[in-house]
Amino acid sequence: MSSKDYQLNDIVEMKKPHPCGENRWRIIRLGMDIRIKCEGCSHSVLIPRKKFEKKMKRLVERAEED
Repeated sequence: MSSKDYQLNDIVEMKKPHPCGENRWRIIRLGMDIRIKCEGCSHSVLIPRKKFEKKMKRLVERAEED
């Protein structure tokens, strides 16, 4: 998984669901660390890029480009 596979505001599915039951996350910050926000309860988590790439299952929805 390279940085070209996902971008800001994409929705991704992680391997494990969030405790609220939702498994869809929106990418809201890219950098050395990636911040993702749960689509169910809006909780956000900051995780290192390497850990994110290991735990990401698939890209669900691409962000709309202007």
